[in-house]
Amino acid sequence: MSTTAVRTNVPVITSVRARAVNVPLKYPVRTSVGIIATSPLVLIDMSTDAGVVGRAYLFTYTPLALEATRQMVLALGRSIEGQPLSPFELDRGFAQRLRLLGRTGVALMACAGIDMAAWDALAVHQGLPLVTLLGGRPRPVPAYDSHGMDGKALGVERAARARDEGYKAIKTKVGYATLEEDLDIVHALRKATGPDMAIMVDYNQGLAVPEATRRILALQDEGIAWVEEPTLQEDYRGHASIRAKVRVQVQMGENWCGVDEMTKALDAGACDLAMPDAMKIGGVTGWLRAAALAQVRGIPMSSHIFQEVSAHLMAVTPTAHWLERMDLAGPILGRPLSFEDGSAVIGDEPGIGISWNEEAASRYAV
Repeated sequence: MSTTAVRTNVPVITSVRARAVNVPLKYPVRTSVGIIATSPLVLIDMSTDAGVVGRAYLFTYTPLALEATRQMVLALGRSIEGQPLSPFELDRGFAQRLRLLGRTGVALMACAGIDMAAWDALAVHQGLPLVTLLGGRPRPVPAYDSHGMDGKALGVERAARARDEGYKAIKTKVGYATLEEDLDIVHALRKATGPDMAIMVDYNQGLAVPEATRRILALQDEGIAWVEEPTLQEDYRGHASIRAKVRVQVQMGENWCGVDEMTKALDAGACDLAMPDAMKIGGVTGWLRAAALAQVRGIPMSSHIFQEVSAHLMAVTPTAHWLERMDLAGPILGRPLSFEDGSAVIGDEPGIGISWNEEAASRYAV
């Protein structure tokens, strides 16, 4: 086939649209360092000359970042109008365009959102689920139910519900005022779930290295499956120090901004497990690079939020571990991701499977 013939089969990007919404959460995400009371999202629609639309969303953590993120998506979107729908080429172009500014922060997030929308559009154009386009197949992806710093009563209620719904693992956020409170919560959750369910704990970077070490040493005989971000995520040496003194596996990665940061953390021996965030690691393109790195290093790899696209990505990750179930976008989706017997169920519709509930998107528009 000639080069010209190949090019004619590739759709061309005609526009990128971005909207800001602020979605209520059934359970505010309470952590040791703050509360996420709502889900601020930027909804992205990438249109092509083939009549195909690719969709993705970004999570900005705080409503303060919504407009800046939306404007960056729009600016980058205008820069790729008229270009072929080729995610790797788009990624290369963004890397060059942003070299002097740096592809971090809002710029990184916007690039990742466009990347995810581009991969969605490409899969829709081919009539394939994203996982199939990437060379895998739709299959159930084991998930853990992710909870906040809920306190004992709500924590036990949510843990028991997860158990009854077939989940084999839950995660709770800890870092209460005292170690005794952390232990009390873990004991209560274990009593609610029984001995066979995995329990992970997340400190959300809330402790100094000596205190983190002290608390984990006290927790490690409680059957904890992993302890996540016990200290500042950029303190790779601190994580390595903690890891050297405890038996519990150390998890980190949701705040790695690109694969370079993942490489530095693994080189420093900072963690036993990896948990990239689809947005911060660089979208689908960045995730594929991270998955290859995890495979080479023999590191089990889990996902962080963005459960819709992450289900497809986990299904093609060689060292796939756990999908995080935390529904941040469900109220504005046409059909939220399904879970059965503790696993995410990838549908057979083309692309990622994202569509918007336009009535809800209008209601929660910022």
